[in-house]
Amino acid sequence: MSWYIKVIKNYVNFNGRARRKEYWMFVLFSFIIAGAIMLLENLLGIADEYSGLGVISYLYSFAIILPSFAVIARRLHDIGKSGWWFFIILVPFVGSIWFLVLLATDSQPGDNIYGPNPKTNPY
Repeated sequence: MSWYIKVIKNYVNFNGRARRKEYWMFVLFSFIIAGAIMLLENLLGIADEYSGLGVISYLYSFAIILPSFAVIARRLHDIGKSGWWFFIILVPFVGSIWFLVLLATDSQPGDNIYGPNPKTNPY
């Protein structure tokens, strides 16, 4: 949970680097929280019958969009790529697969132009 909170605290920080663990733990907890919200909305009957989402789900999605983009940019910086590589997902079929490979790639060893390696320098 500390990784999730770390990303939320840096919600508009597009500079620096984010290691794989930080990104994937943020994704994991985001899915858990979104699933819990959806379940709660459906149990309370406040979700839309077609989408299964309610107002709280939409608010959570809206609140989490900037931190998501920021941690993606920092994750790409960690492997030595610009945050603009995010737009590779616009390439049909291959783009989303390549983007997933980029997100799963290990950190670039040592310092790069985006800062020190977060594995060796956690602060």
